Amino acid sequence: MEMIKLSGVQFAYNGFPVIKGITHSFAKGSFTALLGPNGSGKSTLLRLINGILMPQSGEVAVMDRHSGSYSAREMARHMAYVPQRQYNTFPATVFDTVLLGRNPYISWSPAKDDRRITAEILVKLGLDDIALKDINKLSGGQRQQVFIARALAQQPSVMLLDEPTANLDLRHQHEILCLLKELSESGITVLVAIHDLNLALKYCNEFMILDNGHVRAEGGTEIFDEKLIEEIYRVRIKIIRDGGEMFILPVEPV
Repeated sequence: MEMIKLSGVQFAYNGFPVIKGITHSFAKGSFTALLGPNGSGKSTLLRLINGILMPQSGEVAVMDRHSGSYSAREMARHMAYVPQRQYNTFPATVFDTVLLGRNPYISWSPAKDDRRITAEILVKLGLDDIALKDINKLSGGQRQQVFIARALAQQPSVMLLDEPTANLDLRHQHEILCLLKELSESGITVLVAIHDLNLALKYCNEFMILDNGHVRAEGGTEIFDEKLIEEIYRVRIKIIRDGGEMFILPVEPV
């Protein structure tokens, strides 16, 4: 089942093209890594899919419906977006932060069900022991888990995440991606913009490599080719295969 379909999507900032005619479909339960160097269009593509930006030509369809036909409230019930950087400027507990994810379903004030769903998500993600802590006092890894928990509280069919492992230590990087893989296996379609090729190879099952607004390659691990990666990233690499796993070893800048 196609959860998201892009058809000839184009977008420009102040006349400067950033996304150039992308056509692609994302299936239910897929875990797709959006790859490419800085400025290749990854973050912009996520915002176009989520409806934060509207394509200047082409179409984005979500669950067989034009994305522009959804109200913001409707879209939030189907799709959750975790941006690259999030800052809290006011005190809020972890519980209340995650409860905000229930906003698309709340008419006036949170109901008993909203609080139950929030509590269940905190337990599932192992955050229940810090539920009453101020989110501003958490580590980067804990905060990222809380923001993912808030997205899960929307009960989405699709999750979009922009660099969810940025500035996290090795353990938290793997914890976050392991969680996202589990979510995709449960049927949620997950798209993640990520720079670390080896992390993407370990956890994701679909890949889209962007370069200057174009899709240079898409598919499974078979798309990874030393010459292609060198052309896009301007770094000589070696691809190493071990026990069915693939690793990319940077050698030197081109």
